[in-house]
Amino acid sequence: MSTKVTSDLTVGVVQQFAWPDKAQSLAASEVGIRDAVKRGAQLVMLQELHATHYFCQYEDPALFDLAEPLDGPTGQHLAALARELDIVLVGSLFERRAPGLYHNTAVVYDRDKGRVGQYRKMHIPDDPGFYEKFYFTPGDHDASRAEGFTPIDTSLGRLGVLVCWDQWYPEAARLMALAGADLLLYPTAIGWDPNDDIAEQTRQKDAWTLIQRSHGVANGLPVIVANRVGFETDHSGVGDGIQFWGGSFICGPQGELLAHAGEDDEQLVVTIDMARCENTRRIWPYLRDRRIDAYSDLTRRFRD
Repeated sequence: MSTKVTSDLTVGVVQQFAWPDKAQSLAASEVGIRDAVKRGAQLVMLQELHATHYFCQYEDPALFDLAEPLDGPTGQHLAALARELDIVLVGSLFERRAPGLYHNTAVVYDRDKGRVGQYRKMHIPDDPGFYEKFYFTPGDHDASRAEGFTPIDTSLGRLGVLVCWDQWYPEAARLMALAGADLLLYPTAIGWDPNDDIAEQTRQKDAWTLIQRSHGVANGLPVIVANRVGFETDHSGVGDGIQFWGGSFICGPQGELLAHAGEDDEQLVVTIDMARCENTRRIWPYLRDRRIDAYSDLTRRFRD
């Protein structure tokens, strides 16, 4: 069971470049993790698919060879770091669950306990440059088996871990909050099409930051976001590549920015006053005033 966090919690985010070479990417992850821990982080989160380049820019069956089981080399490496550094660590895997069945999976390691849970990305995009449906199966949803929108219990609290495209859906954040999450965490991989003008780039990045901060406001919870940085080429030659915009941030339960990264390799470390979550919910009791008797249409695709 988790320990309910009602005092200060120091969290760290690693924002990094990534490469097709797993060893190079994981080495960068480890440097960032160790730096965050030196600065006092008890909980450290890495970005989405930090161990490889963002291979979903194009469709290539050979890239399934990058996938690993949960307890594969990458998972073992992250578990060893969490144990050595005595931290809770949130990493990301291209998971091979079974032949022909792959997931985009966030994995949580808790100090010397090893892997204590995983979250398989539920919303899977399929857009130019983000062809994730080719590679990833959506996660199952079964709360009785701690699958889907179910927080992961750790020694530092209940972590409501979601992944990238999930960040646009208020339903996902709300379900995590209703299940008792103490924090919302979003490892992401998002950036600009180089052909977009500055105005469009600004609108996209502002919307991305705003929607996630709004989940903190609506649920009275801190939000932790880790995004990748750097230009990554479309190796198929069809697209123009993606400029990942960084912008990782940590905000409090009223959406207030506590730390905000730029567009370079960077680590954020912030101490969050977790007692403010309870206090915020007392003065803004959104959960109390929800009209659960009137929301049944939310389960419909559209109200014609």
